[in-house]
Amino acid sequence: MNFAKDWEENEIKLSEDEITHRQQNDEYMFYQQVANGDVDAIQENIDNHRFLDANGTGTLSKDPLQNLKYHFVVTAALITRICTEKGMEMERAFRLSDFYIQKLDNINTIQEISDLHSQMVMDYTVRMKNMKHNANLSRTTNECLNYIYARVNDRITIDDLANHLGTSTSHISRLFKEELGISPSDYIRNVKIDKAKNLLRFSDYSIIEISNYLSFSSQSHFSKLFFEETGMTPKKYRETYYGTTWK
Repeated sequence: MNFAKDWEENEIKLSEDEITHRQQNDEYMFYQQVANGDVDAIQENIDNHRFLDANGTGTLSKDPLQNLKYHFVVTAALITRICTEKGMEMERAFRLSDFYIQKLDNINTIQEISDLHSQMVMDYTVRMKNMKHNANLSRTTNECLNYIYARVNDRITIDDLANHLGTSTSHISRLFKEELGISPSDYIRNVKIDKAKNLLRFSDYSIIEISNYLSFSSQSHFSKLFFEETGMTPKKYRETYYGTTWK
């Protein structure tokens, strides 16, 4: 296959058609809005169907559906990178990207891709809005958050964090209090409860399976902590929110 010849023919065609790519400033602003947690700006982008605006986006496939899927993957990769740079836990960012890209396998219409894209960019944006202060956290605290998120299904103690980072438990406790306004144990509990909320919404695992998966000491202990956090039992939460919008 003569790639050089194909490239030159493609260059001629694009030049004749006067096809140019969208200004980088437009794309840069979009990604910055996501990373800055600017929900209103991203909602406006979604409402204006910017993802479906093919003007200046480039053609990655001659098949319209596949072309949009490729652009979706590019968006996911860039959002993951910039959100990580702005403070999102690396493991969380990559897992989100993997989750949404895998959803493309079962999508067969342009509208479905557009809807998934809107869901993805808003998901990242809301998370960045909620985590915006993390950009100013110390390296030690960020490393702790990465460790907690990556091992959310394990039983995690402050001793585990200290051993992982080669520091003292008192140092970690002080940093959490100063930078997050919460103790390490309370933060770990909150992450587990947030994970439980999404499992109750989007999985068919039983309550005891979720309790065991997240390494709570017992189902009753899980239910007690869940109620303290949400004001609802896990059963009631599932009945109320099952299948609703991703948090």
